[in-house]
Amino acid sequence: MSQGASSLPTIAITMGDPAGIGPEVIMKALAQSEVHAMCRPLVIGDAERLRQAGRIVGSDLVVEAVDDAAESVASRHVRCVDLQLVPSDLAFGKVSPIAGEAAYRYIEKAVDIIRAGIADAICTAPLSKEALHAAGHKFPGHTELLAHLTGTPEVSMMLVSPKLRVIHVTTHIGLIDAIAKIEPGLVERVITRGHDVLVNAGIANPKIGVCAINPHAGENGLFGHGEEAAKITPAIEACKAKGWDVRGPLPADTLFFLAGRGDYDMVVAMYHDQGHGPIKVLGLEAGVNISVGLPVIRTSVDHGTAFDIAGTGVADERSLVEALRQAVNLAPKRQCTQPATPEPAPTAHA
Repeated sequence: MSQGASSLPTIAITMGDPAGIGPEVIMKALAQSEVHAMCRPLVIGDAERLRQAGRIVGSDLVVEAVDDAAESVASRHVRCVDLQLVPSDLAFGKVSPIAGEAAYRYIEKAVDIIRAGIADAICTAPLSKEALHAAGHKFPGHTELLAHLTGTPEVSMMLVSPKLRVIHVTTHIGLIDAIAKIEPGLVERVITRGHDVLVNAGIANPKIGVCAINPHAGENGLFGHGEEAAKITPAIEACKAKGWDVRGPLPADTLFFLAGRGDYDMVVAMYHDQGHGPIKVLGLEAGVNISVGLPVIRTSVDHGTAFDIAGTGVADERSLVEALRQAVNLAPKRQCTQPATPEPAPTAHA
């Protein structure tokens, strides 16, 4: 291994629900040389399930099972911290409490690995909320689970595509409830979390645009009931007082156009569909979900377990590749010095 290769960040990839497409997209993604040129992937999962997925997708890459994550750093194979939780006859495409328990344990192990300083970021393959709940873990998803495991009281969701970054003030609640929940303190905390991530990623003074709630930003009170002035403007003024370049509240339709052409480094969306819609128009394969506010960078594919196609080998790995790229981009730059000569991709074996 070259000296330059050792400076690549290590990204812990959790296998997600083993009955879903996670194992397949991992094997497809790790067959690509660009992945190994930008990071050192370390899968947290079940090695035999990865081998099974490799056969399904037609990959002959060697899966190396390791007990100690630290020992895996020198290997050029598909390295897997092997928890051995999945029975060989576990069916693809079906909700299973066994799979839900495994998905939970993969995340738990990844957090331990991060705390030990072995990896620089976590990248998650999709899990099934139904399977997670069937296993007795009552979390809405990865974000809340990671917040629980790391003792983090409040986390924000950021969606990233090659042209757009969007952080959300509210996410998985109804629109009426979202408007009620929005208040200046929450908006300021969300802006702060997004600002800090971008600064740590090397953007010294990010330009941040904040969406209004109402059409045309309320049109000076014509639309809505003064939500912009009461709920958003005080947070923006507080951030400006810190010397940050924060602008708004701005009409969301115009702001997303301006951000898409590069005028803003990040958009602050007030509710789920306001932020998700523009990202998903750009293509599901390009979108990445990032949990912001955790003590570690966590990125994720922007799709689900796809039980309807799991086990068929047709799943698209592009979102995982993009999630890995964003994990590298957003990890603190002191940990991510890129080598002049990247490490070669793993050698395929018959």
